[in-house]
Amino acid sequence: MFEAHDKLRKMRETVREELKHIPRGDIEQNMFRAHYQVGRMNSMGKKAQIPDSKEAVMKSCLEFYKEKYPDVEPQYDRQFFFGKKR
Repeated sequence: MFEAHDKLRKMRETVREELKHIPRGDIEQNMFRAHYQVGRMNSMGKKAQIPDSKEAVMKSCLEFYKEKYPDVEPQYDRQFFFGKKR
């Protein structure tokens, strides 16, 4: 039982650290952060729908936002997530 709690705590810590690289902002930006947070937690879980990497989750979020909000350019640290300018 404690293992599950420890794993959840570590998952939350990872997401919290990664969210430092996605600034807060207007409603669309904050929704982008929330979308990343949910996707990243899912990626580290037992029934993951996205590969367990910050890059895969960010790519999924960007694809979703490009389709849903084509005029919105989400802000995030490209170097941190992809290791290069994007």
